[in-house]
Amino acid sequence: MTDQDEYIKWLEARSMLKISQDRAKLYGGQSRLWMNAYAESQPRRAIEISSVWLTVYPDAIVSPEGSSVLQALGHEALWKQLSEIGIQGIHTGPIKQAGGISGDQFTPSVDGNFDRISFDVDPLFGTEEELVRMSRIAAAHNAVTIDDLIPAHTGKGADFRLAERAYGLYPGLYHMVEIRQEDWHLLPDVPAGRDAVNLSPAVCDELKARHYIVGQLQRVIFFEPGVKDTDWSATPAITGVDGIERRWVYLHYFKEGQPSLNWLDPSFTAQQMILGDALYALDCHGARGIRLDANGFLGVEARAEGPAWSESHPLSITGNQILGGMIRKAGGFSFQELNLTLDDIAQMSKGGADLSYDFVTRPAYQHALLTGDTEFLRLMLQQMHAFKIDPASLIHALQNHDELTTELVHFWTLHAHDMFMYKGQTIPGSILREHIREEMHERLSGEHAPYNLRFVTNGISCTTASLITATLGIRDLELITEDDIAQIQKIHLLLVMYNAMQPGVFALSGWDMVGALPLPAEAVAERMLDGDTRWIHRGGYDLAGLAPEEQASVRGIPKARDLYGSLDSQLQRSDSFASMVKKILAVRQAYGIASSKQILVPEVDSPGLLVMVHELPAGKGIQISALNFGAEVISEELTLAGFTPGTVVDMINETVEGDLSEDGRLMINLEPYEALSLRIVNSSGHF
Repeated sequence: MTDQDEYIKWLEARSMLKISQDRAKLYGGQSRLWMNAYAESQPRRAIEISSVWLTVYPDAIVSPEGSSVLQALGHEALWKQLSEIGIQGIHTGPIKQAGGISGDQFTPSVDGNFDRISFDVDPLFGTEEELVRMSRIAAAHNAVTIDDLIPAHTGKGADFRLAERAYGLYPGLYHMVEIRQEDWHLLPDVPAGRDAVNLSPAVCDELKARHYIVGQLQRVIFFEPGVKDTDWSATPAITGVDGIERRWVYLHYFKEGQPSLNWLDPSFTAQQMILGDALYALDCHGARGIRLDANGFLGVEARAEGPAWSESHPLSITGNQILGGMIRKAGGFSFQELNLTLDDIAQMSKGGADLSYDFVTRPAYQHALLTGDTEFLRLMLQQMHAFKIDPASLIHALQNHDELTTELVHFWTLHAHDMFMYKGQTIPGSILREHIREEMHERLSGEHAPYNLRFVTNGISCTTASLITATLGIRDLELITEDDIAQIQKIHLLLVMYNAMQPGVFALSGWDMVGALPLPAEAVAERMLDGDTRWIHRGGYDLAGLAPEEQASVRGIPKARDLYGSLDSQLQRSDSFASMVKKILAVRQAYGIASSKQILVPEVDSPGLLVMVHELPAGKGIQISALNFGAEVISEELTLAGFTPGTVVDMINETVEGDLSEDGRLMINLEPYEALSLRIVNSSGHF
């Protein structure tokens, strides 16, 4: 046996595809996968399982010396605190081994563990036993764990290295094309120390003209001049298992180290591997829910003119129906993080993922806060209903690991030339998009808030707290006073009320819970060499106060400055952020707001005012979320026709706030940045 044979065996033993194929034998001929309905998405079933999530980022977890990330996340003290607050699920983020393989050495992740190369837990985060224990601790506190699935790409692990060597069916896993040797002169040389080189637009066009690849795509995600000019890269000459040297060109929607999977190849290897990954998470790691990351990019197709068809492609819908269906068959639920058009979100929710991340209104509520004007937010809520997207099918979230996106894809692609009414004028979607983006970028970064950084063309890297400091006109985070912190907390709770007091899942992150500020850019400069500024808002945090002396996460990310403190200290004070969230979530749970129905988003006169009207389940009446996103006092009379009159009660403070009159008039009084959850007692309503 040659050294090459031994190396292939070594790679195959670490291949995700091989593990999936071997485990598939456990399911054939068994009854278990026929016990659950699976054809249709089931958002309200998912809500019944878990409607309040804490999202954590493994790289940012600060734990005691000698303790792993998973030991910290599975600590009894933490779960006592989370249970007290009202958390029903924890989304761990990417915790599987990621990065690549070079020779027989593992290389680090290039995208925060979103370049998976194994089903095993990343040793830096802990062990499989610790992950299972965390799932059991969560279950003991009436909560579930939620894992990640990355159906669009992998890292450059064993599967990719086997594909490069033309071994078996592995090349069918990826969008990779062998370039004939007589055309190698078209490809740039791969620099020393690199295993690939990005292609220029001109080379992509030439390769398309020669019928090798589908050409340039509709957009270049993570575009950075000189780093990522296109979505295609080329390998050096690699000797295959048959002794033939090949140079490949491969697709990567994201970074160079994240080769894209091919979802329509005769081998169907991508489906085998990803479905195996999902079942492994559910059956071996104890997950109940699974996120489908970057699941809108499963189809790519050449067009005669212009860029390839790579968004809103029917293959993505088909692929997601397969994924969502399999997860439901196995008893779990799934959600998608789909930053595409509302058309895509609506279409891919039919038989695909059970829930969708709220990219519908998330940028819009952030715009409302920055400008003190809710008109764009109301427009997006109206669009949501126009596309028949049930807000109960959405995950309404605060900060997560990604940037604050300002892509507003809905107005960029399919609806660029549609006309929208805004500020008394009818304007095209493309113009509306640019106006909103300019307002957000100006107020949230640059001279006004230098601590927040632009993230390529996608948006702004910031925390929720630094979104709020920018809103308040604070330019230097070192000068924040105790009065400022109180105001930041008040506005933070306004955003909690917006997201929590409507149907669907409410999600907040560890960064939100401690009130994290961004890291100084110089503290994570090495991580940002490729232009990825998101590391400034991924600072370390210690949720349960288990390691107060530690100044960095297990991954080595410096600890962020937190304005609120750890949960153990916050829960000792009734006026803390965590204690107020606990109070809000108790009302949300008691009245079943997560399962309510949104029946009205009325027009209002005050720029900062937003009102959402919901029909509570089980005949509990009508709930009204009234929020002031501005710095001015609001006193406005609403007309809510069609509702039975009754007493209006503040659900959180349990005080009477007035009456809904016979003719539907209701007075709303709000202080700056105040939010109310009101209930019309003994009423019923209709849309």
